[in-house]
Amino acid sequence: MIIRTTSYPRAALIGNPSDGYFGKTIAFTFSNFSARVTLYESPDLEIVPCRRDGSVFASIQSLYDDVRLFGYYGGIRLLKSAIKCFYGYCQEHEIELHDNNFTIRYDTNIPNLVGLAGSSAIITATMRALLAFYGVTIPKPQLANLIRAVETRELGIAAGLQDRVAQVYQGVVFMDFDKTLLETQGFGRYEPLQISNLPPLYIAYRTDLSEGSEVFHNNIRDRFNRGEKEVVDAMNFWADITVQARTALAEGDWPTLAALMDANFDRRRQIFKLSEGNLRMVETAREVGASAKFTGSGGAIIGTYTDDAMYERLAKAFAPQNIRVLKPVIV
Repeated sequence: MIIRTTSYPRAALIGNPSDGYFGKTIAFTFSNFSARVTLYESPDLEIVPCRRDGSVFASIQSLYDDVRLFGYYGGIRLLKSAIKCFYGYCQEHEIELHDNNFTIRYDTNIPNLVGLAGSSAIITATMRALLAFYGVTIPKPQLANLIRAVETRELGIAAGLQDRVAQVYQGVVFMDFDKTLLETQGFGRYEPLQISNLPPLYIAYRTDLSEGSEVFHNNIRDRFNRGEKEVVDAMNFWADITVQARTALAEGDWPTLAALMDANFDRRRQIFKLSEGNLRMVETAREVGASAKFTGSGGAIIGTYTDDAMYERLAKAFAPQNIRVLKPVIV
């Protein structure tokens, strides 16, 4: 038996980065890119490397670029950590696993380090393959928590909460990470929304190297934990506009949604130190008339546009900046 599983990138529509700070977000998964895992029974447990795990390079510059893009350990560390955490979860919950071994490999074309949750997509696809192979069921909220633990606890990657929730549930999801809910039940309140209520959306992402979210988020966490008013107020602001955005979606009020998405970024700009390249992406989109905000931690933006003519103007404006634009196909 050959098991093949797929997971998709995540784009935050509104509310980020409050998901890591007891806030609210709306995010969705889209199938323009994907992470894929293949698993089959074998005599030994083997993890097969893919292209980003290679150790042969055309030049020292190639090695340098590869390490900047994929780190020193590529994606193998994601699979190993996912398998370890899955086994630990089963041990903790007294879930008996059969003794058969497997070979597992992955592949992905999700752009790296641009805030589309590419790493957690690999882990999510791995977890789905393991669940199928062992015939185990884990409730979706707990599965999202387990996937996050692979990154935060095992690998030390700073990560908010929404990525894995969106990738586990798929589609468009409203997420409430209320502190009391998280402390009492261990997860938030997750509500799937109607895909048909979305306006025309674009996603644009950088094709040069960006930085990971662990770099992006490092100082805000300390400021939030110290109770710095500017940061705490911003998190509350993002949670509030997420509720407003959910109403706008339900009513088909796309101009209001666009304004809220712009406000999401404008508030972020007030408290985060943003790179000139990321700022220029947003400014370019707005000059064309589209709304714009980050999909995640930087390197990619999302926004609304009015018609195909505006979309073509977006693509033309982004091209000289090594930025690609696409229409997300919602899963």
